Amino acid sequence: MAELAGLEDPKARAVNEKHGDDHGVNLGRLRALAKRLKTQQELAQGLWATGDTAARLLALLICRPKAFGRDELDAMVRDARTPKVHDWLVNYVVKKSPHAEDLRVAWTADPDPVVASAGWALTTERVAKKPEGLDLAGLLDVIEAEMKDAPDRLQWAMNHCLAQIGIDHAEYRTRAVGIGERLEVLKDYPTSPGCTSPFAPVWIAEIVRRQQEK
Repeated sequence: MAELAGLEDPKARAVNEKHGDDHGVNLGRLRALAKRLKTQQELAQGLWATGDTAARLLALLICRPKAFGRDELDAMVRDARTPKVHDWLVNYVVKKSPHAEDLRVAWTADPDPVVASAGWALTTERVAKKPEGLDLAGLLDVIEAEMKDAPDRLQWAMNHCLAQIGIDHAEYRTRAVGIGERLEVLKDYPTSPGCTSPFAPVWIAEIVRRQQEK
């Protein structure tokens, strides 16, 4: 904890706080610290228990994802309220867990929009890597009915799923683009030069174009 405190950078904190995160550690330096520590599950659990955002990010880098139980992961997601901790927990830990599918189903229907966003992130992963057994038409029905009025984090996750369906599944591409055009979610989102807009119709068209050029 003392070493993490020594990595605190006021400029990094100012940037992070604009994105809803409450830490001031440069992530490159945090990753270097994690590389030095290597995998240490017991230390990771201790760091997580502090509740400190930087400590939790470090914990997620040095933990053993498959060592967490289902209920432990569920409690962690409900306790991970800052965006970076939430994202790293889902992407670096839950996606590698044997409980990922069980949690995906449970979380997607959860009344807490932040928890539900984790479920949708796991669904997007399945759309891209293991779509067998997924009801893609049903997912599009839910997105069409609920995405427009969903809270920000949940809306973003549903929009990503919409784009992924359109990118990876040609038979649903026209419908996915149509839903994006009608709902206009993230249509005016500021996008840096050289980056792809998160507006689903633009996102789908750009990634499909790149794939076809390969």
